[in-house]
Amino acid sequence: QVQLVESGGGLVQPGGSLRLSCAASASIFSISAMAWYRQAPGKERELVARISLGAIPTYADSVKGRFTISGDNAKNTVFLQMNSLKAEDTAAYYCNIHSNLPARDYWGPGTQVTVSS
Repeated sequence: QVQLVESGGGLVQPGGSLRLSCAASASIFSISAMAWYRQAPGKERELVARISLGAIPTYADSVKGRFTISGDNAKNTVFLQMNSLKAEDTAAYYCNIHSNLPARDYWGPGTQVTVSS
């Protein structure tokens, strides 16, 4: 069974940067989109950034201009570069890869990002 593994999370000071990475344990057929979600305690899971095949990446308003999503479909990898981090960015971050034929979603177990001085 394909598994996603995230890395790069940790503790960072406000204004700092982190780069999250996500890799699949095996090839995923017909990837159509890659995305990052986050969930803070007591909050619903939130879409942070998404990139669809052949499209321009989209971002939540709260991270626009600070975060950059990128990916490589052939290598089944996705990244999230996070700059100018704020305390409000503190959450568990989850990698998501959507595939077609058949359509399904793959999720990573999450990686914790804590922004604090």
